[in-house]
Amino acid sequence: MIQPPDGQAPASAVGAVIVRNFEESDRDAVIRLWKDCGLVVPWNDPARDIGRKLAFQKDLFLVAVENGVPIGTVMAGYEGHRGWINYLAVASDRRKKGLGRRLMDEAEKRLRALGCPKISLQIRKTNAEVAGFYGKLGFAVDDVLSMGKRLENDSPARPK
Repeated sequence: MIQPPDGQAPASAVGAVIVRNFEESDRDAVIRLWKDCGLVVPWNDPARDIGRKLAFQKDLFLVAVENGVPIGTVMAGYEGHRGWINYLAVASDRRKKGLGRRLMDEAEKRLRALGCPKISLQIRKTNAEVAGFYGKLGFAVDDVLSMGKRLENDSPARPK
């Protein structure tokens, strides 16, 4: 375990890769990573999503960094009933090397420490190939219907 600077939550290292809390200096690189990974859609503004996360449970926003460059992220949350995973991203040249698993392990560890009994996540139908990755981590398809209601429209191109 790497000792955290200035009272931050602990970071963990895998080889030369450090998994730590998001820092403001990561913002532009993280947004580029999310775009490269196809996680950004017109109706979600990644900068606003980062701002929202930093306002609530910022210690559950993790970044994998190598030589000062973000190469992976995971954004977790817990509201007392279940944990959620969002924005799991690994740079394309770093995939299939255990980094996604390491990010998920750290997010799970932090959620467990909060008393979280279950983790849920959603995968866009257009990104179905990641289902195999999550299956290897023990996730299974729940017999539920996912529903949503947009409270804010981040896209200037979509009518409210």
